[in-house]
Amino acid sequence: MTTLYQFAGGDEALHRLEELFYTKVLADPVLRSVFPARQLSHVEHLTWFTAESFGGPDRFTTGLGFQYIIDVHRHLKITDEQRERFVALYLEAIDEAGLPDDDAFRAAVVEHLEFGSRVAQQNSHAETDDQLHPIREVPAWTWPRQSEH
Repeated sequence: MTTLYQFAGGDEALHRLEELFYTKVLADPVLRSVFPARQLSHVEHLTWFTAESFGGPDRFTTGLGFQYIIDVHRHLKITDEQRERFVALYLEAIDEAGLPDDDAFRAAVVEHLEFGSRVAQQNSHAETDDQLHPIREVPAWTWPRQSEH
């Protein structure tokens, strides 16, 4: 069984990806209000989340818990332009980080990004808990090759 985590290259590759991505969003004028300043633990937390979602260790859940990600996005009021820019910069970072150039992998990552960015956007506008997206755990993202082995 090959998870997205294993195929991507594990923690080392995902950390490299998240560092490149985070540097991009910090410098981007569209995302400046969402990412106003570098936070020391942000790359580590992004790596934990992506790794867990892609089938790796559950450090995000055990170390932070899903409520953390809800709280981080709450009241950010993410716009469509910001959400779309987030996805575009992430895809650029995947290429720059040297992650596998594979159509099935890329399709799974795009699906993951689209879903996650929409959840974050919804949660960023929620005034009450009832308006939050119902997901309350790191999503386990799979892909067709996961069942081939």
